[in-house]
Amino acid sequence: MVRALALLFGLWAGGAGAAECRLALLLALDVSSSVDAQEHRLQRDGLAAALMAPDIRAAILSGAPGQVAFGVYEWSGRSQQQVILPWTMLDSDATIESVAATIRAAPRSYSRFPTAVGYALGYASTLFAEGPACDQRVLDVSGDGIGNDGFEPMHAYRHFPFAGITVNGLAVGGHDPQVLDYYMFDLRHGPGAFVEFAEDYDDFRRAMERKLYRELGGMAIGRAEE
Repeated sequence: MVRALALLFGLWAGGAGAAECRLALLLALDVSSSVDAQEHRLQRDGLAAALMAPDIRAAILSGAPGQVAFGVYEWSGRSQQQVILPWTMLDSDATIESVAATIRAAPRSYSRFPTAVGYALGYASTLFAEGPACDQRVLDVSGDGIGNDGFEPMHAYRHFPFAGITVNGLAVGGHDPQVLDYYMFDLRHGPGAFVEFAEDYDDFRRAMERKLYRELGGMAIGRAEE
């Protein structure tokens, strides 16, 4: 974890510059044992395709003043978190295309571990602490099951620095009937937080696109509750 954080900070400090940032958006993708190889690919490709959608690209590049900083990591067990995209300023169409390609091409980090949601949240807080200074900070957690290893989200929010960080969820159905309630009532956190729902991983791209559009300042849509 320390090596990943050092790399993340080094790339940010050395390459992102000092452009004004309106939003730091960090994506957390579930790679626990409940996510098989095909579902993992649908999740990765769905995120990449959502970023390339015309409405999302427009919201990134033509939205409110300031740029969007974007990062992605995978999570599963207590110590199984891996950055697959360090903080990157989405400042052009070329950068968005490069980010989408990086997400598609990165190898899966883990596949045989349980679902440690609290640890995934704690890890995110360290990435935000080492990341860019932006007007808003949003963590976007995707997953298909409830926590079954380690501490719960409430303990992460109590013991890690989450002041000023909004945590949204993308609950994926098909594996655990409790996942939507868990994301709504345990994971969701902070001002304006909401949850989007995908019926299954085939529906992941649609749900991710809707959620990104809302997080980037688009119209409030979806089955979220404030």
